[in-house]
Amino acid sequence: MEHRVRASEETEEERLEVILRPVANAADTWIGAPGPAMGPRLFGGQAVAQALMAASLEEDAGRLAHSLHCYFLKPGMADEPVEYRVAHLTAGRSFAARRVEAWQGQLCIFSMIASFHRPEPGFRHAVECPYPLDIEGALATLDGWRESDDDSGQHPLVRRLQQRPIEIVPLDPSAVFGGSAHEPRAAWWMRLRRPAQADPAMQRALLAYASDMLFMRNAMLPHGIRPGSRKVQATSLDHALWFHETPDFDRWHLFVSESPWAGGARGLSRGHFFAEDGRMVATAQQENLMRPLGEALERLAEQEQGA
Repeated sequence: MEHRVRASEETEEERLEVILRPVANAADTWIGAPGPAMGPRLFGGQAVAQALMAASLEEDAGRLAHSLHCYFLKPGMADEPVEYRVAHLTAGRSFAARRVEAWQGQLCIFSMIASFHRPEPGFRHAVECPYPLDIEGALATLDGWRESDDDSGQHPLVRRLQQRPIEIVPLDPSAVFGGSAHEPRAAWWMRLRRPAQADPAMQRALLAYASDMLFMRNAMLPHGIRPGSRKVQATSLDHALWFHETPDFDRWHLFVSESPWAGGARGLSRGHFFAEDGRMVATAQQENLMRPLGEALERLAEQEQGA
């Protein structure tokens, strides 16, 4: 069943794999183009992916990124280019580490350290995916939700996601798209809308981009709030990724995620990416700001006083 939406409307310059590949500007300096956004601020996943590609494009010994750890320091502007400055921290026969800073004007908005590893054999084990790997069933569930919910097509998040270069199919649409309280875990299928047939470095960047989509919602689910609500100020604070294998984001991947903790106006989320055949290809973790506002803050204050 083919569900790739709006791919034919993309120009070559608008293709995600083109946007995520920065252009060399000077020694160890790269310029990332503006990309699709859901508001005036730079999408965090784009900064992660472009920074990862800037570090990857300086690799000349066959190593591939196996992990990255980054901090979102200041809000970036979505309609402005980003300058990525790469510093080589160490390089050996097997591993290399690089730091990447993202700048807009005189403001450093993002910082990342990525580690690269030359592929080699080793012992293997991995947890199994806790959900059936049934994309057709998930598509049918999404279609059913759209038919049963008269307002589903008008939901702001649903409309915005239809314009994004990554296609998303949640296992439970009412939990991901709805506003009621839900246990702090969710899962959704993801893939690139228009196949890229990209190289291993870009495939990692595509997954990195996708890993920041919807992720922080896990920590908000049990509290009946969502990003963009007037009840909460929400933004990503940091992000970490571990690549276990090279993904193929032309194909579906199931992102299984949960939030084990929230408190002090912050929430923690973690998750694993599984390929269609069940292989775990990546692990992600993120902490986000989820500061209660207005009535939500007043209600929390009343609960604390009554405790």
